[in-house]
Amino acid sequence: QVHLMESGGGSVQAGGSLRLSCAASGATSRIYYMAWFRQYPGKEREGVALASTRNAYTLHADSVKDRFTISQDNAKKSLYLEMNSLKPEDTAIYYCAASFSPSVRLSESSYFQYWGQGTRVTISS
Repeated sequence: QVHLMESGGGSVQAGGSLRLSCAASGATSRIYYMAWFRQYPGKEREGVALASTRNAYTLHADSVKDRFTISQDNAKKSLYLEMNSLKPEDTAIYYCAASFSPSVRLSESSYFQYWGQGTRVTISS
């Protein structure tokens, strides 16, 4: 089992920045990938970015590429999402996720078995 706890959400104006953090505990040595997803009201969760815990591989969704950066600190068992040049359409609940699978797809939330409770990000125009 893995427990994930997000922090760092909030409200900023368009063009601003936020940094989300996710602290992992439990069977963290079994995690292959960690990721950030976001969810709009009434919509499915969409993948924002993922990172391998075994190497330096990261992947960002086209919608956030060049604006958001995923990173991790394995020693601290933490995952981060640096969000810059925020837009109103980035307003959503952001979730941290972890997968025990050695192969995942950012487009498929079902590959991730463990989820945080979510943190709300609101961007005003």
